[in-house]
Amino acid sequence: MGRIEATFTDLKARGEKALVTFITAGDPSLAKTEEIIHALVEGGVDIIELGIPFSDPMADGPAIQLSSLRALEAGATLAGVLDMVERVRKFSNVPIVLMGYYNPVFRFGVDAFALRAAQAGVDGLLMVDLPPEEAGEAHGALRASGIDLITLLAPTTPPERTKELAAQGEGFLYYVSMTGVTGSQKVDPAAIAQRVETLRAQSPVPVGVGFGITSAQEAAAVADFADAVVVGSALVRIIEDCGDSKRLIPEVRRFAAELKAAIG
Repeated sequence: MGRIEATFTDLKARGEKALVTFITAGDPSLAKTEEIIHALVEGGVDIIELGIPFSDPMADGPAIQLSSLRALEAGATLAGVLDMVERVRKFSNVPIVLMGYYNPVFRFGVDAFALRAAQAGVDGLLMVDLPPEEAGEAHGALRASGIDLITLLAPTTPPERTKELAAQGEGFLYYVSMTGVTGSQKVDPAAIAQRVETLRAQSPVPVGVGFGITSAQEAAAVADFADAVVVGSALVRIIEDCGDSKRLIPEVRRFAAELKAAIG
């Protein structure tokens, strides 16, 4: 049993929902990202999504686009991110999912990436611009290395396609709560609850909901019907606001604890 599956199994046994948080690796630096991950885990985060810095993050809103730019300007690379994950494994067993765009993985080499990511301790990969129909090469390499390929589903995904993709889910399904880029709107839990319940019935793996969740109150509302709550832009904005100051780690830890307490 991998770390993602084990985490959801343990949480279900305790009657808890998973808190998943997104940060961009390398913002404000890779060394500080290690500290941020440690603070998130201390605050109660169950799964970490690490954004791979990329020059053209087209699915992301301004907050995450700027975080990616800051990380690249600070010298972050995919190889450096994987080295950092390996260092994190010395102090934490928290599941780590890399999230980003296919270009950096393709340039690294799909087979080489899968082998190095597994060696570093990566548990899952989420590629926002890699359609399932084009994912065969990557999927095979990841599966051979024991890394889950996380599936994204959206409100615009047709029902039959949703059913098909949900049945093939690995790790957990990531349901995008709205159309548009990250951080652009507020989530409306009532509008997506039934869709998520249907998805959970179709999927062999848990369902997480992300995009537009910015507060503990919103996280709690989504946790009523989802297996996991994903928070990204709100946390990235805290990192942007604090920068590499003494406020950063306490603020990250506080926000994580607030979210975890709300979702139970």
